[in-house]
Amino acid sequence: MPPTSATSMIPAVHLSAKGKQVVDILKERIMIIDGGMGTMIQSYKLDEDAFCGAEFQQHPKPLKGNNDLLSITQPDIIYKIHKDYLEAGADIVATNTFSGTSISQSDYGLEQLPYRLNKCAAELARKAADAVTLETGVQRFVAGGLGPTNRTLSISPSVEKPEYRNITYDELVESYTEQARGLLDGGVDIILVETIFDTLNAKAALYAIQLLFETEYEPLPIFISGTIVDKSGRTLSGQTGEAFVISVSHTNPMCVGLNCALGATEMRPFIEAIGLATTAYVICYPNAGLPNTFGDYDETPEMTAAQLRSFAKDGLVNIVGGCCGTTPAHIKAIAEAVKPFKPRIPPKQYLSDHMLLSGLEPSKVGPQSLYVNIGERCNVAGSKRFARLIKNGLFEEALSVAKLQVEMGAQVLDINMDEGMLDGEKCMTKFVNLISSEPEISKVPLCIDSSKFHVIEAGLKCAQGKCIVNSISLKEGEEDFIAKAKTVKRYGAAIVVMAFDESGQAADVERKVEICTRSYDILVNKVGFNPHDIIFDPNILTIATGIEEHNEYAINFIKATEIIKQTLPGARVSGGLSNLSFSFRGMEIVREAMHSVFLYHAIKSGMDMGIVNAGNLPLYDDIEPTLLQLCEDLIWNRDPAATEKVLELAQSLKSGAKKTVDVDAWRHEDVESRLEHSLIKGIDKFVVEDTEEARQDHVRYPRPLNVIEGPLMKGMSVVGDLFGAGKMFLPQVIKSARVMKKAVGHLIPFMEKEKKEKLTELLKTDPNASLDHYVGTVVIATVKGDVHDIGKNIVGVVLGCNNFKVIDLGVMTPCEKILRTAIEEKADIIGLSGLITPSLDEMIHVAKEMERQGFKVPLLIGGATTSKTHTAVKISPRYSSPAIHVLDASRSVVVCTTLLNKELCEDYLEEIDEDYEDIRTDHYDSLSDRKYLPIEKARNKKLEIDWLGMPKPNTPAFLGTKLFEDYDLSRLIDYIDWKPFFDVWQLRGKYPNRGYPKVFKDKTVGEEAKRVFNDAQAMLKKILDNKLLKATGVCAFWPACSVGDDIHVYKEDIMPRSGEPLAVFHGLRQQAEKESDEPYVCLSDFIAPKQSDTADYIGAFAVSAGFGASELCEQYEKDLDDYNSIMVKALADRLAEAFAEELHERVRKEFWGYAAAESLDAHDLHKIKYHGIRPAPGYPSQPDHLEKHTMWKLMDADRTGIKLTESLAMEPAASVSGLFFANPNSYYFAVGKVAKDQVSNYASRKGVDLAEIEKWLGPVLAYDPDDEE
Repeated sequence: MPPTSATSMIPAVHLSAKGKQVVDILKERIMIIDGGMGTMIQSYKLDEDAFCGAEFQQHPKPLKGNNDLLSITQPDIIYKIHKDYLEAGADIVATNTFSGTSISQSDYGLEQLPYRLNKCAAELARKAADAVTLETGVQRFVAGGLGPTNRTLSISPSVEKPEYRNITYDELVESYTEQARGLLDGGVDIILVETIFDTLNAKAALYAIQLLFETEYEPLPIFISGTIVDKSGRTLSGQTGEAFVISVSHTNPMCVGLNCALGATEMRPFIEAIGLATTAYVICYPNAGLPNTFGDYDETPEMTAAQLRSFAKDGLVNIVGGCCGTTPAHIKAIAEAVKPFKPRIPPKQYLSDHMLLSGLEPSKVGPQSLYVNIGERCNVAGSKRFARLIKNGLFEEALSVAKLQVEMGAQVLDINMDEGMLDGEKCMTKFVNLISSEPEISKVPLCIDSSKFHVIEAGLKCAQGKCIVNSISLKEGEEDFIAKAKTVKRYGAAIVVMAFDESGQAADVERKVEICTRSYDILVNKVGFNPHDIIFDPNILTIATGIEEHNEYAINFIKATEIIKQTLPGARVSGGLSNLSFSFRGMEIVREAMHSVFLYHAIKSGMDMGIVNAGNLPLYDDIEPTLLQLCEDLIWNRDPAATEKVLELAQSLKSGAKKTVDVDAWRHEDVESRLEHSLIKGIDKFVVEDTEEARQDHVRYPRPLNVIEGPLMKGMSVVGDLFGAGKMFLPQVIKSARVMKKAVGHLIPFMEKEKKEKLTELLKTDPNASLDHYVGTVVIATVKGDVHDIGKNIVGVVLGCNNFKVIDLGVMTPCEKILRTAIEEKADIIGLSGLITPSLDEMIHVAKEMERQGFKVPLLIGGATTSKTHTAVKISPRYSSPAIHVLDASRSVVVCTTLLNKELCEDYLEEIDEDYEDIRTDHYDSLSDRKYLPIEKARNKKLEIDWLGMPKPNTPAFLGTKLFEDYDLSRLIDYIDWKPFFDVWQLRGKYPNRGYPKVFKDKTVGEEAKRVFNDAQAMLKKILDNKLLKATGVCAFWPACSVGDDIHVYKEDIMPRSGEPLAVFHGLRQQAEKESDEPYVCLSDFIAPKQSDTADYIGAFAVSAGFGASELCEQYEKDLDDYNSIMVKALADRLAEAFAEELHERVRKEFWGYAAAESLDAHDLHKIKYHGIRPAPGYPSQPDHLEKHTMWKLMDADRTGIKLTESLAMEPAASVSGLFFANPNSYYFAVGKVAKDQVSNYASRKGVDLAEIEKWLGPVLAYDPDDEE
């Protein structure tokens, strides 16, 4: 973080006298803008003669419908309309110039008229406003309206040619310039760019306006009003409201809002969203409702006014009025309706410390953002494939390159067409236009990249979002630099500045910093650039060239980056990685490894973003160790022979596979027995032919449904009974489900045929007749923010085995989708699953919504983080119908069956109610009985370590981050802890055979455990041989010291620890009173205190073995193979934990080296017989998941592909993260319950609202926030 804020450096808006008057009024009250000009003109029912007037009687084209022309041919009518609106209460009237450009007027053959037309229109509105101001003593204002034209820059008018446009940006700028000049000369007070359906058109208008304000006219307030075309909340050109605001905010508009298209009711959520995304005032002038079938508007003045009254009452607006269908009567009613209410108070800041970009969707780069990947493959100089496609004119095929970049994680898309044989300007225009036709690509911001400024401009003229320009520099002198910067600012783009000046390219640290500092000063102080829109590229230059002075280039970039981030507030740092490794062109593995290692260190020093191949960046920890060390030596110039060693490096591959099969004499039994045997044993080889045999026995099974209800259900009932009794195990049940699905799948076509034949007969007696054969319908989902679903999947399979219709919505499921699906599917039961603590809050939210929406169906709660106590205390009271905790999959069948059994349900629910009431009573009694030390006393009883008397802490082998990409899975096998694997399958041996491998000896589960283990080994071999899963990770070390309950992390390893820390890890301390003299521990106790003058360190890591798991599971599920789907997820989880275990061993022995002589086997590792710990946020030693944000930012963990969901779960689900503590006195502990004095202090230290912290710490609060004042 820079030492000072850049917010104060953002240029202020200079207002005209009239502009200041408008602001003064907006602070006091809601202002009123007029209504529909076209609506009023239509009321006059003018004919062709009236439109032509005396001047245009001989005009060769019809002019009826050209409303703008009436300012010349029927000025009295236009004047009267303006005056009627003003007398009705309008503070602002818009000129009659909606179609006042030469482009729009060309349809009437009047393309030479716009200047005069706009000037006359402005003078009429000015005359009316001045007259009413004089009459009433209340100042009235004129807004010069610029409409969208009937052309669009972002959308092709030709389906066959998506790159084609029937207008150019320059033509629009020219036309808007002429229009704006006429309005300004006519005396308007405000410029209103309205009814924007294509943001790029609006940007052309704004470009013209800015240029006029810079060169010819005193700047006036700018109002910008978009139009949302439907309930999607997007413009016609596809932008969200927030992206639209970001795209036009470079003009510092006084007002931003929406008009037209929708009525007020439909517009409300979108106006609210815009208000949350801008510091400008909000303007809203909707239509009089939606048009009817005849195109007319039915809303009365009272109806429109009532709706806008609610906007005003809720503080959403500053200016209101009307658009299509509204009249002076509407405006009068609106003015009266909003009069009692105070105007919206704009926020003083909106993400003021962020760089805001946009494509179709917003993109925000701020202090909490991790590294931003700028996809590099759409660069003719960087991708041979892309260059070949562009050179061959295969532009649409080249789009696939762009799409893949976005799919692989590029958050910004770099486009470069600089090649000697290409027309860069033409290619850039065509490709960016094509991107606009692909929402999956154009949703992200673009980086328009060229060494030729006219090519950059060509790209900017095609992009409606807020782009990045790459790049400009001082190479051609300050005058050229300023001119280009002003132009970029006018286009509304952020800017990359290269470390070049008149003397050439900067190579050493001092020159890099000098040029960037000079550029920053010019941009901020002379051009008025927002500091957060400045990105410096201090030149990533090629190393390992054989020229000695080049060997320091990587180091110089990293050092310069640190200084830039410290001294130039708000600025970002970027760079093109490909230059670094250019010496090794053709050796992609080496180049990618070098890029990963470089980024590992550069990001730690403050590098915010970079142009990279988003799909091919290996994880630091996955780089082959020898190559990794050589890359480190290259980056840090540690080995003069490193280049030669890299060139000699080679790697190898391996492969292999195996299969098994079996048969038996049971095939000679009757068909019912064979089906039962197949179901119980999970054999699907013969089930279709056996099911068909049973179906054809029309005597015993007259209907296909009878086969399901008879032998199939009998077999599944046995499966369910055995499973419920603990005599059959999950692996068997899942295989049985696969067999059942296959049998039912065979019968479904026959049942559908029967339905068609019989439904007509049934409907004669029962119009609601149905042949549904399910016991009941259950909708299950892993709640929003959580990606874990193994347990949920098992529940689904078990219920399916017992003839329930299960609708599995998957993971990360929003509340509204769960409830909507439950309604649509007429669900009998809803089941929620979650693994991480934040999921509990989402479950509470779902329960509240179910109550609000009047649901009556039972709500089942399950998952590792859930408990009967939490369900009874936190969820059940929020929902008046049953909310029941289900311990595991084996209980789900019993619970669901009982709930849907009318005879059993009532007694069962009474028992649940009594049980939960007792739990709630005990819970609250325990809260009042348990004593907690005041936090200051607990701190006085902290764990005391003799820092001076113990050996000096080891210094890690490196500081900063280390990326592991495509980590060798075979390294992890020996580190797998198999006990949790058997827990997944609910194969739990009893003492003394509880753990692996003793579980194989258990009389009850041993045989099945061995079989499942063998299946797991076969699957592991398949995964390794075929590279079906990929492991990636990152670890990092930093200088650190403890300050109270917090741990301060520093960039530099300098003693004493001082200055602004790079980051702070916040800790929670045990508070529950102890009967012994045990210390009250906090994680910070394990790090040397600042005052100890001991150089200490902390580490962090994030690893995953889940890349590829989702795709593999989807394939198995598509094949109805739930057993192997769950097997893959279970193994991915085990591999991820093994990765963490193996990495921790490497940390102890290699990377940190504080236990280099350690020699422990896997059993000892799983028993934690080593020194040091790796606690994770969200777990007992630090129950606050929010700390992951700090870890992720410091490590730039997103580049591994491991993402944090909004509930701070990790995705892929098979991921592990935590902190490394090396102190031999460190140990795992549980913070336990915490009192409000500590929570309040903790919230204050973190700078987070108390209620927010209480939400995240809900499970460990020693008090109920709902009962607190």
